[in-house]
Amino acid sequence: MPHLPLTSFRQPLCELRCSRCLPRSHPFSFQSEAHGSPIFRRNREAKQKRLQEKQEALEAGLARRSKSPAESSKAWTPKEIVLYEIPTELGEKKDVSQPLPPAYSPRFVEAAWYPWWVREGFFKPEYQTRLPQATGETFSMCIPPPNVTGSLHIGHALTVAIQDALVRWHRMRGDQVLWVPGSDHAGIATQAVVEKQLWKERGVRRHELNREDFLREVWKWKEEKGGEICGQLRALGASLDWDRECFTMDAGATVAVTEAFVRLHKAGLLYRGRQLVNWSCALRSAISDIEVESRSLPGRTELRLPGCPTPVSFGLLISVAFPVDGEPDTEVVVGTTRPETLPGDVAVAVHPDDARYTHLHGRQLRHPLTGQLLPLITDSAVQPHVGTGAVKVTPAHSPADAELGAQHGLNPLSVIAEDGTMTSLCGDWLQGLHRFVAREKIMSALRERGLFRGLQNHPMVLPICSRSGDVVEYLLKSQWFVRCREMGDRAAQAVQSGALELSPSFHQKNWQHWFSHIGDWCVSRQLWWGHRIPAYLVVEDSVKGDREDCWVVGRTEAEAREVAAELTGRPGAELTLERDPDVLDTWFSSALFPFSALGWPQETSDFTRFYPLSLLETGSDLLLFWVGRMVMLGTQLTGQLPFSKVLLHSMVRDRQGRKMSKSLGNVLDPRDIITGVELQVLQEKLRDGNLDPEELAIAAAAQKNDFPHGIPECGTDALRFALCSHGALGGDLNLSVSEVLSSRHFCNKIWNALRFILNVLGKKFIPQPAEELSPSFPMDAWILSRLARTAHECERGFLTRELSLVAHALHHFWLHSLCDVYLEASKPVLSHSPCPTGPPQVLFSCADVGLRLLAPLMPFLAEELWQRLPHRPGGPPAPSISVAPYPSAQSLEHWHQPELERHFSRVQEVVQALRALRASYQLTKARPRVLLQSSEPGEQGLFEAFLEPLGTLGHCGAVGLLPPGAAAPSGWVQATLSDTTQIYMELQGLVDPQTHLPLLAARRHKLQKQLDNLVAKTPSEGEVETQRQHRLSSLQLELSKLDRAVSHLRQLMDISPAPGNPELSLPIPRFSSLPHLL
Repeated sequence: MPHLPLTSFRQPLCELRCSRCLPRSHPFSFQSEAHGSPIFRRNREAKQKRLQEKQEALEAGLARRSKSPAESSKAWTPKEIVLYEIPTELGEKKDVSQPLPPAYSPRFVEAAWYPWWVREGFFKPEYQTRLPQATGETFSMCIPPPNVTGSLHIGHALTVAIQDALVRWHRMRGDQVLWVPGSDHAGIATQAVVEKQLWKERGVRRHELNREDFLREVWKWKEEKGGEICGQLRALGASLDWDRECFTMDAGATVAVTEAFVRLHKAGLLYRGRQLVNWSCALRSAISDIEVESRSLPGRTELRLPGCPTPVSFGLLISVAFPVDGEPDTEVVVGTTRPETLPGDVAVAVHPDDARYTHLHGRQLRHPLTGQLLPLITDSAVQPHVGTGAVKVTPAHSPADAELGAQHGLNPLSVIAEDGTMTSLCGDWLQGLHRFVAREKIMSALRERGLFRGLQNHPMVLPICSRSGDVVEYLLKSQWFVRCREMGDRAAQAVQSGALELSPSFHQKNWQHWFSHIGDWCVSRQLWWGHRIPAYLVVEDSVKGDREDCWVVGRTEAEAREVAAELTGRPGAELTLERDPDVLDTWFSSALFPFSALGWPQETSDFTRFYPLSLLETGSDLLLFWVGRMVMLGTQLTGQLPFSKVLLHSMVRDRQGRKMSKSLGNVLDPRDIITGVELQVLQEKLRDGNLDPEELAIAAAAQKNDFPHGIPECGTDALRFALCSHGALGGDLNLSVSEVLSSRHFCNKIWNALRFILNVLGKKFIPQPAEELSPSFPMDAWILSRLARTAHECERGFLTRELSLVAHALHHFWLHSLCDVYLEASKPVLSHSPCPTGPPQVLFSCADVGLRLLAPLMPFLAEELWQRLPHRPGGPPAPSISVAPYPSAQSLEHWHQPELERHFSRVQEVVQALRALRASYQLTKARPRVLLQSSEPGEQGLFEAFLEPLGTLGHCGAVGLLPPGAAAPSGWVQATLSDTTQIYMELQGLVDPQTHLPLLAARRHKLQKQLDNLVAKTPSEGEVETQRQHRLSSLQLELSKLDRAVSHLRQLMDISPAPGNPELSLPIPRFSSLPHLL
């Protein structure tokens, strides 16, 4: 059904006064933003003129010069800040006895509600069992524990907005809801931040402190930053059960991690081995795949790296000659992007079918640096068409080469140490040098020996440690690994069988591919912050020679000692055990979170009642690294999938589509959007961070460009609504502050609508039970049908977890159905004396039901306004909208009238035509009479039921019906609505042709010129040509409208109006209703 952007309802704004002018007892005060000015009463006629000019431009089909996102985000007018100043103790209910402020102000609305919600226990599952609408079903979720490495960003806000909306909906519909809060200790990230801070503030390195002192510094930092994250979650309105808050380094989490490690080890799924790992030389630790950023380089690129004195060039392919032993004039040329690993080469490989090297099969080559003999091996994995077709094999520093070396029995040579320097295996001339300094020395040596064969630009992908900015090395290390094949097969089968549902479903392909190629998971980290590995090395003098180290695992040292005694056959008291100094990968404890947060390994009541979780909602970037590991470990350790449904949302990017990054200056704290912030404060936050000076300069410049005037105050509800309005289950979400500001304007619309409704209801109004409300006017029936349809669409959106459907349905109802149409159309009816009883009851139902539908997305605004509505008679009302029943589609089905809505869409088409006519003839103040003529009897009856709303919404005078076949009065303009319907609008005496004809002629000349220019352009192809043709059609249509308008005005000039002319005094029927339409 088409819906029109009809004139928005707006209550007259009272003139605002500054806070110092208000009496002290006033419930609220106003503050002007630092760079703002007070709002004054708008001139209504000027506003009407602007609206008409806008409508005229739209009707003319003029090119829309839409502002760029950057311009849009800057174009905002500072609003008055209203403060809630009634003394209210923390946790007490907010005083709603005073009138609403004249305009929506987020700080007033959001004050005091959250502490009251928490104190009353509305967010606890125990409270929800007492609700009248209790279903007896449970709904449980855990928040993806944010890293305790600082404050939340806008991506976290999207997670909270989606999860809290779902949680609040389940709670309102009567489910027993548990939403567990928590935060992650983020081992590498936290340690890196604290180390950086210690160096910046005290000039101290980690290794200058002992382990215990350093950990005390980390815990101190965690207490400061952890509280900040909780404050942000509360500001976002997250309805979490704070009594069940978890931290992945808590005592309970430590017990769960130790238990998981021991059980996996006993099951043979966790072992110690020597394998290649991702290694950060700057951090001196293994890192996970998710902490490796793949940076694409188009060719030669210089990068500054930590610990390296000069910039290093990458994206170059260096050609090196390997002489064939016994044939001084024969060589094999190999291309490499990593000449620093040449000392670790143990072979050269070619494809067995490559004819260029067939005669060299089985021969030996001389190493270009050491002269040692290397075998020339053949392997079908070599790509003969890439480079020279010959590749060097370095098993100790390349995953692909490690696999190749294992197949051919080649011993690896580790030539790069943990700190990124060259090892003793490289010889004295390289030992101890930084690997990239050694690179230049190696290339110089190759030139001196005549074995350098050139270099060229070479596109490549460089692995970068996201935590340190250093180039990732692949090193052979003895570490603890989790065997993933068996658990991965079960995880893949769970999705394939439908036991585990991934939404959107297109993620299933990535899931299956990842688990079909999964390798063992390195869980050792060479850090101090984290869960120390519960493994012990048995130190025995007799254990020497080639025997492998003896490691034992235990929940405690005593338990490990018992295991060691059994293995060695010696008394445990005589054994010396050394605990592994490493800690576990952060993802290991995170993978346990869905059940460790509920008390596992103990069989707690929470674990019994709420595990498995009902839903896991998170960002799609965490599907494999977190969700996949939760499924593997959850199934293995608890015997059940940790959840049966996974909802994955998109990544939030900035308005330019860039990933949020501190170094780009585009990471936004949700609170800065909620409360507003000046540019100066944003810049100070950057300076207080841990960015390097070069990164800081880039970020500050970008920030100044994006937010030259700072960020306006938008409020929590607007931010949540804007985030939920996006189709977050598809592609990436590009969010701009201007979108959030638009949602704040929507909040203001709802605010003004409720002020109007409360004014209409008065203090003595008694609502009827919803089931007894029977509308007596067609407009009443229409808005209640729209309300029922909205409830149905919201229910469908929540059931399918597509919150954009919910947001769009609510936006359409409140803005276009209620404010733009019903409130405007009902004003004349409400002004009748006495006022009919039906419309106020309808207004109350729209407010009550509409706010309850809105509450999961906009909890603060919904609570503030709903608390001021009168209560329905009967049982005690819900204490808060957060635990009030959510309107179900079934309960409102008796209001749903699809046929009536279809009929009213025809009325809206008439309104649109009337407004277009008014715009064409620039009728700013006049209210012309209108006649409708239809040859269809049913349509004639339809219009008769809505005559008064037609006049009100079309900004016209009296609207009447012209019998079929009757002649139209002279001096009236005609517009064709369809083959069966004509519209006539009175112009005689309302329009001065002498004034308007020159204006129309000038407008026509301008449009004709645009049309001629478009026609003269050479036709193109694709989307550009489609736009050109659309523009041509639009201009031609507008020109035809102008020609008709000119013709009508010329006819008016020929008409001499006479007093008492019967054609100009036709009886115009007023409003009538048709019960059969109801």
